Amino acid sequence: MKRLLLILLFPLAIIAQQKILIPMDLKQSNHLKAYGIAFWALEKNIEVDWLLNYRGGSFMIDNIAIVANECRIRGVSIETISGADASHILGEIGSENNNMDVVRLEKAPKVAVYVPPGFKPWDDAVTLALEYAEIHYDKVWDPDVLKGKLSEYDWLHLHHEDFTGQYGKFYASHRNSAWYIEQQLSYERTAKELGYKKVSDQKKAVARTIRDYVASGGFMFAMCAATDSYDIALAAENVDIAETMFDGDPADRNAQQKLDFSRSFAFQNFTIEMNPFRYEFSDIDNPPSDPVPLRDPNSDYFTLFDFSAKYDPVPTMLTQNHVNILKGFMGQTTAFKKSLIKPSIIILGEREGTDEVRYIHGNYGRGTFTFYGGHDPEDYQHAVGDPPTDLNLHKNSPGYRIILNNILFPAAKKKQQKT
Repeated sequence: MKRLLLILLFPLAIIAQQKILIPMDLKQSNHLKAYGIAFWALEKNIEVDWLLNYRGGSFMIDNIAIVANECRIRGVSIETISGADASHILGEIGSENNNMDVVRLEKAPKVAVYVPPGFKPWDDAVTLALEYAEIHYDKVWDPDVLKGKLSEYDWLHLHHEDFTGQYGKFYASHRNSAWYIEQQLSYERTAKELGYKKVSDQKKAVARTIRDYVASGGFMFAMCAATDSYDIALAAENVDIAETMFDGDPADRNAQQKLDFSRSFAFQNFTIEMNPFRYEFSDIDNPPSDPVPLRDPNSDYFTLFDFSAKYDPVPTMLTQNHVNILKGFMGQTTAFKKSLIKPSIIILGEREGTDEVRYIHGNYGRGTFTFYGGHDPEDYQHAVGDPPTDLNLHKNSPGYRIILNNILFPAAKKKQQKT
């Protein structure tokens, strides 16, 4: 009887040692959904190993039937491997001769997206990615931020918001548009309800509160205009840079001289754009948004930097991809002028041979921030009112992978490997 029991249990032991490998190289049928699988597994308290620089940053999970089934349902490619094969992979990764490492993902981060009332998911690449990958998120707005709700979240994305209180500098082109008029009235009403005389003052308070959230250990991610306008709001905390049409009184004519760059996260020594009719916040944006630069989408690419997986795991996680040269894409803030980036900031991606930096990361207090230039990685020149991007047509988008790397990053814990 004991022998029979051992015979019956032996196959179960073999199955228990098996792993599911979710490849993230060119063999993956749906890279974006694969991130959703990793997030879903974490929500089920199933740990995930992120294999940095191994086949494009693959994931490895215990061979559990519900995981394999979920991958099939979502159209994610998987490979079932034996315990021996898994050990071989980990040994290969652990070798000092290979620029690879493993991080253990243990807990799904709680995600918040900072968005205005009336927000539509297709207005923003991050929410498009979250929706497509089936990653749950909550929406927060100014009242939530100022009432301390950010403490409930691990990761915060800033929608394409103008933190300077100048309504995106759309005054010249859209001041008579219904959406612009409605937005201004809504923002002014919210500011009044929160006890602020001006929207610009309220936005500065929001920027400070987000800064405190990061300092206390939060992870912040921003794209497009929410990058430079956020830093400008911090630097201009004690000076009025908004003209009368935005906040009811003139801007300080000496505003530039009164900027405090020690307060900003990523940028310094920049010059703010005081012309209210110009569609630009400062000279951080490179190339400038006004006038729209003439450039060929077919020759616009940027390169991800290569980091040491074993010694620089954070930037390595943030740059995992199946390619290292990505298509460029424009936005109100397309890229960042390298000469205006603080020395402490890690440059993750740039347009080689130019002063254009596309992707940066930094630390503030106990938390981190990541800025990604451009509006939509699969819509080269997105305009107000353009239709949403259909990610079913871009399942393997390297540009969208950058966004999803950031969403998984807070779940990571460094795992020591035996060589």
